[in-house]
Amino acid sequence: MSSAFEQRGNGTAEARPKITVSDLTMAYGGSLIMQDLNFTVNERDIFIIMGGSGSGKSTLLRHLLGLHQPARGTIHYQGSSAGFWEMATPERERMLRRFGVLYQGGALWSSMTLAENVALPLQEYAALEAEEISALSSLKLALVGLSGFEDYYPSEISGGMKKRAGLARAMALDPDILFFDEPSAGLDPLSSRRLDDLILDLRDSLRATIVVVTHELASIFAIANNSVLLDGQSKTMIASGNPKRLLAESKDPRVLDFLTRGEGTIHG
Repeated sequence: MSSAFEQRGNGTAEARPKITVSDLTMAYGGSLIMQDLNFTVNERDIFIIMGGSGSGKSTLLRHLLGLHQPARGTIHYQGSSAGFWEMATPERERMLRRFGVLYQGGALWSSMTLAENVALPLQEYAALEAEEISALSSLKLALVGLSGFEDYYPSEISGGMKKRAGLARAMALDPDILFFDEPSAGLDPLSSRRLDDLILDLRDSLRATIVVVTHELASIFAIANNSVLLDGQSKTMIASGNPKRLLAESKDPRVLDFLTRGEGTIHG
């Protein structure tokens, strides 16, 4: 598995694990979702969770976010000697505050302005004065290209801008790891490409580790330097690593079929 940065001339860097998944099995009741998942998300990766519909991508994301307990296996985060679910509750809560999440629809509160949406986590978890929170909200919006839109409501902006506002809120507490659930869903190709560029910029400027659930090939090849491919039929992972390398080197027809949409060439 490669941890070298292969976008925008980042060169190479020593791999430092940020998330380590070991022998993970996911299940609901008696229904098996995925089993035998083993992969590592390295520091400053843009790591893609990919697979077909119903393969368990969003379920895996919820496990990585600590929202679901594995049926078996462990998830370790950098700096923790114990798996997430072996930690004491206060330690788990501190770990969760190091995460930022961009949900598929943006999940903005429609009755609040963009600045008020971004301010919510700051008001809840940061011991700051109102003026400091306001300044930080404006800064986060500026980072995603929404300077001057602080007083707009979600209904007054485009879908792409809503995604960026959701990203600004995800960054409010300066998280170590950002998680995105289908960030390009519902966007036109141009807005999707702009969002991809923004994700790359944020990785480079904030030195963040980013985990993305997506099935969009254009985004996968544009931003990812690491990935895991889930297969719904075999209920396990069938590949991991840089998607470009998987396309060039994999001999597994299932991997090649997914990465080429079954046509043997990359589109988008």
